[in-house]
This record gives sequence, C-alpha cells and structure tokens, in this order.
Amino acid sequence: MRVAVYPGSFDPITLGHLDVLRRSLAVFDQVVVAVLVNPKKAPMLDVADRVDAIVSGVGEALPECAARVDVRPFAGLTVEACREVGAGSIIRGLRAVSDFEAELQMAHMNHRLAPEIDTVFFMTALEYGYLSSSLVREIVRFGGDPTGMVPPSVALRLVTAAAAEGAPSRVR
Repeated sequence: MRVAVYPGSFDPITLGHLDVLRRSLAVFDQVVVAVLVNPKKAPMLDVADRVDAIVSGVGEALPECAARVDVRPFAGLTVEACREVGAGSIIRGLRAVSDFEAELQMAHMNHRLAPEIDTVFFMTALEYGYLSSSLVREIVRFGGDPTGMVPPSVALRLVTAAAAEGAPSRVR
C-alpha cells in the first residue's frame, strides 16, 4: 500500500488544500493529513478543531475518497510522522513559483534527514492559486465571507471562531 503524509497547519483547510489532496489520492492508496501542532504559533482554530474541520471538509468535498484519508495531529519532524505511519512520501502543494524555493529547501532537508522518504509536489489548480489559510483567516476576522474558499462546514467553524474573538460578521 502506498501511503503519503500531507503535513501542514491547515488553519484552516482551504479548497486549494483539498484540491491537492484529491489529486494526491489518484497517486497514493492512503493519505495521512498530519496537522501540525506548533507551540510558536497562535492558530485561529485549536488542533482538535482543525482535525474536525478537515474531517468534515473532506467528507463534503471528497466524499468518495474520505475512507482513504486519515487526519491526525502531529508535533515534531515531518519525517518522523512519516515513519510512524509507514509513509514513503511527503505531499506538498505549490500555488506559485514563489512557493518553490522554500519548499525545495524543505524537501532537501527532509531528504537529508530521511533519504528513504521522497517529497512529491502537486500544483494547486489555477482557480485556487490565490488561496492561503492566512488570507482566509484575515478575511474572516474582518467580517468577510469565506464561502467558496473553504468547505461550508469549515466556513461556519471559522465565522464562529472569529465571533468568539470579537470579529465583526457580515455573513448571513
């Protein structure tokens, strides 16, 4: 069985992330979405909420593939998460050429740490090339509507989290 790990903070998961996940499932039998726990960051959604949001988002956007997606939190090195689940590949998404330099450096470092694990890059579909989790968070925190950027259940979760932070809401 070909297993890959798709690591990230996914705060929140976007339709761009789900596009990369969908296409990676055409190559791999199982994909483990590894949700990064980074104590240096203050995420909008805590790790449990991010895991739940990903599970519900995958169910909405990719119902035919949901059984082949495992979502779990992780802390530490991505290559160690790969070893834990028996994955031979790391999935990374690229939106633009500007992403490539940092991703290439990370891929080389992961190869140095674990030569048996390869990094596979998937280009995000053109219609999602502008999307990033940080932009979605900013839009929601300023009262904007994330519909069409994230799955519906994730949009609701974000609007609720932003309201708890005291953000305005124009979402109906």
